[in-house]
Amino acid sequence: MESGTITLGLMAILGLLMIAAAVSDIRSRTISNELNAAIALLAIPFWITSGFALWPDVPLQFGAAFAVFLVFAGLFAIGAMGGGDVKMIGAVMLWIPLPLFMPTLMVMAIGGGILSAAMLIHMKLRPSDQPVEVPYGVAIAAAGLWALHQQYLNQFQVIR
Repeated sequence: MESGTITLGLMAILGLLMIAAAVSDIRSRTISNELNAAIALLAIPFWITSGFALWPDVPLQFGAAFAVFLVFAGLFAIGAMGGGDVKMIGAVMLWIPLPLFMPTLMVMAIGGGILSAAMLIHMKLRPSDQPVEVPYGVAIAAAGLWALHQQYLNQFQVIR
């Protein structure tokens, strides 16, 4: 089987896993460790089939994703994010090409802002004593899907 086909298959699996995480976050405000582990571990065969060099590509990709994870772990430490969201961000960033890290984080922040605004409107329309928990997995999944499209499925990359 051609490595390009395997790479596309792995990206399709990633897309499905991110959608499953977003749905889980909407329904129960949790993203399972198993789902995040699957996203992270499938990055390894993705790197291999995408032609990442063992040195320096893989350590750079891992290090950059780990740095993003650490930043968001700090947000978790101050209570600004959930643990499943932080783990999902770290796992998804293992797949994102380095030049798209900042744009992906910006798309994620914009999506999270829109999601937060929607949650505030919902809270105003249906008041509740429960604290507001934003299902940030939706924004993470949307940003991840956007980044994969930009890098691997965008036939008009010159237009970016």
